[in-house]
Amino acid sequence: MGSCLSAQLKLQTSCHDGKVASATTPPRPLSQDDILRSTNLKSFSFNVLKTATRSFRPDSVLGEGGFGMVFKGWIDEQNVTAAKPGTRTVIAVKILNQNGLQGHREWLTEINYLGQLKHPNLVQLIGYCIEGDKRLLVYEFVSRGSLENHLFKRGCRPLSWSQRLKVALGAAKGLAYLHSPEANVIYRDFKCSNILIDYEYNAKLSDFGLAKDGPVDGKSHVTTRVMGTYGYAAPEYMASGHLSERNDIYSFGVVLLEILTGRPCIDKNRPSNEKKLVDFAKPYLTSRRILQIMDRRIDGQYASDVAMRVAALAKKCLAVRPKDRPTANELVEALEQLQEPQKGSCIRRK
Repeated sequence: MGSCLSAQLKLQTSCHDGKVASATTPPRPLSQDDILRSTNLKSFSFNVLKTATRSFRPDSVLGEGGFGMVFKGWIDEQNVTAAKPGTRTVIAVKILNQNGLQGHREWLTEINYLGQLKHPNLVQLIGYCIEGDKRLLVYEFVSRGSLENHLFKRGCRPLSWSQRLKVALGAAKGLAYLHSPEANVIYRDFKCSNILIDYEYNAKLSDFGLAKDGPVDGKSHVTTRVMGTYGYAAPEYMASGHLSERNDIYSFGVVLLEILTGRPCIDKNRPSNEKKLVDFAKPYLTSRRILQIMDRRIDGQYASDVAMRVAALAKKCLAVRPKDRPTANELVEALEQLQEPQKGSCIRRK
């Protein structure tokens, strides 16, 4: 899961070209030096990060994405030096794969956004390393890993219903901040592998290599080359390249379906009519039909009326017309109401 959009979209796509065609986007630092100077991030040497991760040992690997491998390490933040395992600050280090799907442009984009945006539901970027052809990013360590792992990885403890609702709310809050006038960012790659979960099950959005400045001057969208993740990207964006905040809302709806059903958005191992989760699940998003496809691992944990309300919210997010989708703030409001102690009978299937 999580491959960049490719020829499957029947559009010219690129995972290395993130320029916005519109001339109306607000100014941001353009040069590498300007971007690096505009942040308060720490600059690490490669040797420090190599020591901090115990030479990027296989047993330090936390995961792998389009950017490259992610390793666990330990640093002394104050002195910008490596620390002994189990001491000081725990970090996650991404090291750019030169042959990967994302490159230097995305590395800089990540620094440009996370170096300036601060919110409890965004992962914290601590620093970076640039030496020769080496590109690394240093993040806070988020202990429970990704939502993707908890929903789909064998051997990973599945989230309870209440934990899923908490994660969904935290992710919505992160998205609402990005869409706010303060940040004015279109995420463009909202998916469960980019939602990290901390020890207390707070969600933190990560991976901003594909993010874009939002529209200004009353414009409804910016026009871009299509980039993102197949199965999560909104249909109008795939068809035209028109990018708006409501594209992120569509992706949020896909994640809600994954949370409800425990199924990934694309599953090639299922029958042809079930391979794409949105197409399969949409007919079930009305009234009690959603109960037929709920994740069996959370049987007995939810009230039927609450599950139906989450399904109805997902359906709104997946509306064909972008203007019919809720805003991120409306998502937060709806999900906050569902965090209250649930009333009604819980459903347990035989």
